[in-house]
Amino acid sequence: MSSRYAFESLDKLQIGHIRHFDNLSRQPPNQWKLMKGKGYGQEDFGGFRFQLAYMAYALALTHRHRLPAAPGVFKPVFERLIEKMLLPEVWMYWRDVSRGGSIFNAHLAANYREEWNPVGRDNIMYSAYVQSMALLYGYLFNDARYAQPAALTFRFWSYFWGGEAKCFEYDQNSLNDHIYWQMVESGYLGVACEPNCVFQICNQPAILGFRMHDLINGGSIAEEVTRSYEQAWKDFGRIGDNGHYHIMMAQDTKAVRQNIGKAPWVDAWTGALLNMWNRDFVHAHYPRQIRDFLKPGVDGALSINVPARPEVMGQRIVTDDCDFGWITAWVSEMGDAETLRGLLAHADRYMAPAWLDGGLYYPRNDLVENAEGVRTLVEPMSGNVLLGYARLNIPDGLWHLYNEPWEPAHFEEPAIVAVGSDVDISRAIFDPENNRLNFAVERRRDVSGDGIVRIARALARGPWSLACDGAEFARGSGTNVQIAGAVQVEIDGADVVLHCPERFAHSCVMAFEPGEQDSK
Repeated sequence: MSSRYAFESLDKLQIGHIRHFDNLSRQPPNQWKLMKGKGYGQEDFGGFRFQLAYMAYALALTHRHRLPAAPGVFKPVFERLIEKMLLPEVWMYWRDVSRGGSIFNAHLAANYREEWNPVGRDNIMYSAYVQSMALLYGYLFNDARYAQPAALTFRFWSYFWGGEAKCFEYDQNSLNDHIYWQMVESGYLGVACEPNCVFQICNQPAILGFRMHDLINGGSIAEEVTRSYEQAWKDFGRIGDNGHYHIMMAQDTKAVRQNIGKAPWVDAWTGALLNMWNRDFVHAHYPRQIRDFLKPGVDGALSINVPARPEVMGQRIVTDDCDFGWITAWVSEMGDAETLRGLLAHADRYMAPAWLDGGLYYPRNDLVENAEGVRTLVEPMSGNVLLGYARLNIPDGLWHLYNEPWEPAHFEEPAIVAVGSDVDISRAIFDPENNRLNFAVERRRDVSGDGIVRIARALARGPWSLACDGAEFARGSGTNVQIAGAVQVEIDGADVVLHCPERFAHSCVMAFEPGEQDSK
């Protein structure tokens, strides 16, 4: 089942966001250019883990809904993002945060100890993203890479301090099981992020992971957890007296912290994720909630109202809340096209969109408002990830990903399984009725690469022809290829490989005739 959006080509801006994700994923280990926010360490909502995870989520949505026949565009980026997710610099914050001492858990700090295992206890704000990213990879690419023993290993050793090496080995299934049992032990209220703090938001990625696990392995963990989660929260409610989502629950007292200040990130982040399995509830509350946040601008542009941050323990909080980015991502999931256009118009007008190595992003800007009082604040999480996520998403994108899985036949259809680093794919969908792979390809001049497009699972479908913008370039059968155009085409094992020349930019169709395989 393919989304209607797969028949529409990606535009320049959408391609730019994908390439920016790709560029960030290619940085050497522990190089975080453009990704560091205002907050200390990796403790807040702009941390590397969130940027890496939501880049992966945006790629998952784009592959599922817009480029279903181009796994090769996304798979290597996914692998690099997961590799970065396992770096100690992403998760070492937990060694300190696990000891408690915040206003929410200082009274319990004597019961806590320094934890080196970043997924062993609490910290669902990290563990669920590793789990869901690995399982999304397994589902989307039909690849058991992260199901292998120790495929997800958290390792740290320093020559200068810390003693013996720390090593904690998991795979996608053992980590999924571990988080599931934490959920059960909580009475299905959810696993804590910081000690004693159970956020509605942070348990949603785990549910996405459970669903992907069920799609890969069979079973109904996600259905059990969502049913039980709903029942467990009935006594507390999801929504406060002011119509906005509760922020969190204290694990020890079961006291709920309401979103009294109407912080935009709370509703937006919760709504964007909760929609995947509780769509009617989220859509029912969205109109009232969004009205409190939107601020009209000039010529249809929309900004947001953000309350002043309160002081805590006499200190001003310095964090990346990513309010504008989360509102935009939430609006995209709600399918509110007019509001999405307004928010993106504001971003394009006032948030200095920039291009680097073919990638589009909005650079960090700590200035909250310009001289005219227009919001200009951009956090790396918003500028690198969330605005691109919103532009790539489709209405109810997470809901469709969660509830409308691909049929097994999808993984047997011809698809683009690898592309050169200088190749953009703006359309890729297989049409089973007409037995055709439709794709649009452009070889860039501003990025180095070999111009390769590799198509798998094609030869067994019988004789084929390749035409680009109506002109036949090649045809073949089995291992024989006849070339009739400027594109070099060869058979490499079971794949058809296109060598796109410089300045190549065409819409192409690979059509198949019934062959021996089809007649069996």
